[in-house]
Amino acid sequence: MTQLVVFDCDGTLVDSQSVILAAMRAAFAAQSLSPPADEAIRRIVGLSLPQAVHALLGDDRLPLDQGIVPALADSYKNAFIDLRHSHGHRHEPLYPGIEDTLIALGEAGVLMGIATGKSMRGLVSILEHHGLSDHFISLQTADLHPSKPHPAMLEAAIREAGAKAEQTILIGDTSYDMLMAKNAGAIGLGVSWGYHAPEDLEAAGAHIIADEAGQLPSVITGLYAGVPAIMSKRTVP
Repeated sequence: MTQLVVFDCDGTLVDSQSVILAAMRAAFAAQSLSPPADEAIRRIVGLSLPQAVHALLGDDRLPLDQGIVPALADSYKNAFIDLRHSHGHRHEPLYPGIEDTLIALGEAGVLMGIATGKSMRGLVSILEHHGLSDHFISLQTADLHPSKPHPAMLEAAIREAGAKAEQTILIGDTSYDMLMAKNAGAIGLGVSWGYHAPEDLEAAGAHIIADEAGQLPSVITGLYAGVPAIMSKRTVP
């Protein structure tokens, strides 16, 4: 059986909250708009950029590819790049225990991929900075696929790995991740250290939720063994 674990990036592997908030505030200011509340910005992390700014504008009548939506998206990209150039990657640290978790899963023979709302350029940059590139056999990004929760990203990773949906675990911090897993017929493993509350992850179909990265290897082992029912919804011994 091919075991495939696909990670989200922002809010799951790296904590990008500060740079995302700063870039989005700058994007709205560049378009002479009042910036959204920080909590509203955190809620859209995980969506592809046009969908994210569209949601923040809160007007379903606005087309995704016209007017203020692409202008805001471009302003966000420019602000994000400026922040990265001026501060490096210090605003996107790995969450505690992530690197050890990736090493442990690799040693156990688990194949790993990423499905993220980042662009491929942004994802490759962050992986190279943290020295994580060699852990992943599949990288799926928002500039290659429809936005989450559409299953295209996850389905592409499954094909590349030669796995099956029912043997694939998607690890993420948002309801969009859990819905993507559900839409692809995969297993959704939520993490509580990201940007959506555990109850939101559960409502979106998370099979189980981990509270620390160090729990992930044992959670994954339990899911593949078919014994998630004996585990706490939030933690694993």
